[in-house]
Amino acid sequence: MPELPQRPEPAGHSFFSSAVRTAFTAMRAQRKALFAAILLLTSAFPAWSQQPAAAALASRVDHHYNSLHSLEAHFTQTYEGMGMHRRESGVLLLKKAGALRLSGKMRWTYSEPAGKLFVLDGHDGYFYAPGSAEAQRIPAKDLDDLHSPLRFLLGHTELEKELGHLLMTSGEDGTYVLSGVPKGMEQRVSSLSLTVTADGTIQAMKIEETDGVLNTFTFADEHPNVPVTDSQFLFTPPPGVHVVTGMQPM
Repeated sequence: MPELPQRPEPAGHSFFSSAVRTAFTAMRAQRKALFAAILLLTSAFPAWSQQPAAAALASRVDHHYNSLHSLEAHFTQTYEGMGMHRRESGVLLLKKAGALRLSGKMRWTYSEPAGKLFVLDGHDGYFYAPGSAEAQRIPAKDLDDLHSPLRFLLGHTELEKELGHLLMTSGEDGTYVLSGVPKGMEQRVSSLSLTVTADGTIQAMKIEETDGVLNTFTFADEHPNVPVTDSQFLFTPPPGVHVVTGMQPM
């Protein structure tokens, strides 16, 4: 079969193709340089690249809890320090503060140890340990916020304003850790860390105090906006138990 005659290449075609190839090569080089610069900036300034994400996640946590009316969750608390190691667990019930209340309401019903109870009725907090002849009453305004985590999240809170030096790191199983120092508590607390999911749900809270005490709370099986009544947050002492005003236990 005779060969088909080759179509002559238009004048200037070779020059044009070479110019296009040169231009694309230059563009690829520029893109690589830009990508390398972005990587360099991100590694050189981790706080700059991290802070917007931390603030956004903190806002998501705020929205999640500030939109609740009530909350029920299982909790586990571990306390380490002062020569002690203690592990306790039970069910936490919370009710958001109303417009005229001093604070929200909460009830920590312990299953381990069975019978232990902490109730905050909006005005006073009550601590009772099984076998004790006394229950301690503490005015809500005098309560240590560290003993009642999540209480501040049922108000109108902004974590970014509550925690100084807010940082975010990656946790396990797709979670994140928000950490900082609670403002106004710098003399006692060295770090407060919240392990949260991408939707703003808190799974754990770790409080490191300046004297080396470590308090850790983990939360599971969360049920938002469960039906609650004020009567569930009233403290009725067991028979023979007297209520006294005192200092809150550790």
